[in-house]
Amino acid sequence: MDTLQTMPGAETATESLASSSNVSPSGIAVPVGAPYTARSLRLRRANREEVIRVPARLENLLPPDHPARRVWKTVEGLNLSEFYADIQVAAGTPGAPATDPLILVAVWVYATSQGETEARRVAVLCVEHLAYIWLCGGVSLNYHTLSDFRVAYGPALDRLLTQVVRGMADEGFVSFEAHAQDGMRVRASAGAASFHRQATLEKSLEQAQAQQVVEQSNVAETQTQTAREQAAQGRAARERVERLQAALVELPTVQAAKPADERGEARVSSTDPEARVMKMADGGFRPAYNWEFVVDSLCRVITAVDVVNAGSDKAQTLPMIEQDHQRCGRLPDDWLMDGGFVTLRVIEAAAPQVRVLAPVPEPKDETRDRYAPLPSDSPAVADWRQRMGTAEAKEMYKLRAATVECVNAHARSRYGVYQVRVRGRAKVRCAALWVAITHNLLIWIRHQSPSPASSTETPRASA
Repeated sequence: MDTLQTMPGAETATESLASSSNVSPSGIAVPVGAPYTARSLRLRRANREEVIRVPARLENLLPPDHPARRVWKTVEGLNLSEFYADIQVAAGTPGAPATDPLILVAVWVYATSQGETEARRVAVLCVEHLAYIWLCGGVSLNYHTLSDFRVAYGPALDRLLTQVVRGMADEGFVSFEAHAQDGMRVRASAGAASFHRQATLEKSLEQAQAQQVVEQSNVAETQTQTAREQAAQGRAARERVERLQAALVELPTVQAAKPADERGEARVSSTDPEARVMKMADGGFRPAYNWEFVVDSLCRVITAVDVVNAGSDKAQTLPMIEQDHQRCGRLPDDWLMDGGFVTLRVIEAAAPQVRVLAPVPEPKDETRDRYAPLPSDSPAVADWRQRMGTAEAKEMYKLRAATVECVNAHARSRYGVYQVRVRGRAKVRCAALWVAITHNLLIWIRHQSPSPASSTETPRASA
């Protein structure tokens, strides 16, 4: 990832001679470090709070082989027409010009490649870091623009991923020998203490609605707050009411998933109603989402993405097979997945489409051969059991760990996928799509520019 590069400080003649010399402007010797105060002088003094113009050509800020240049060139070659569709400001009409979506896509791809997941942090880098300054090309970006753009184009991002996958497949970077699927639990932007029962949620909603009325009356009466402060307080009160209303809407779904005698204990988060408490890799339980990736076995291209709020993977196989088919245009020969995805119904439904390679559970009877078909097995299930007992299938299954598990590890270590910064399943899915698009584009760039100097795997930007 990229090391931090900042704008060079300007060398100016703004320092007072009296602060750096023991000779006054009139030639009279004064003690070192003492200000020259014998007469009232007009001096150009240092003012480091002032914004100054630094004579620099943006094109010269980065070396020719910098990763940001290759990200821009690659993104520039994509069809981004869907991101322009909602822009209303046309040439020759009143109104401020809109920010070019090409810039925003390139900035978020580069930021994701550097492990930056926070819009406020990226906004700071856009004025402090040379790579981001170059990508912006003189266009100012605030964190609201960056944050809104990141989650406002879910369907467009989905089709952009399809465009990238199809382009890479056409160039031979996607293998159809085997695709591997796995789930990764990512902590949600909510705390465990935000989960409440129905009575507490209803009481909190009443209090939030009352507070919203108070805030509206305060806006009309107070004269001490700025319009921005009033708008921020009103927005915070409105969003809290909306979150609590969404939590009550989500509550029946959570109750339905519990046994009848436990439905009264169902809890939903008032911060992110769609998040669920899941068992994490370290054994602890936290609010999280389950990210599903499908990865090919050649270049580790992510060919399918989804985000679900179920901790179990058992229901995720068939939807991901369908998505993989739609995104790639065809299915692979083999579909690799771990035991958490295995059910007999899934094996039977997937058999006509792909050859499933997944571990056969250990039988309760230790004397029985786990790979021997049972009398109750359907032909598809019997074939799966026998297939997994062969040396060929066992060798092919080893690709799963080297593909999708490797990509999951990269997502955490390189792209900062430990905890999402957005709330709601739709927005979290946008975050997952940005990771998949960035991951695939970096592979595409690396294969198009195989020289060591063109590697996009640079150190992460430091503060």
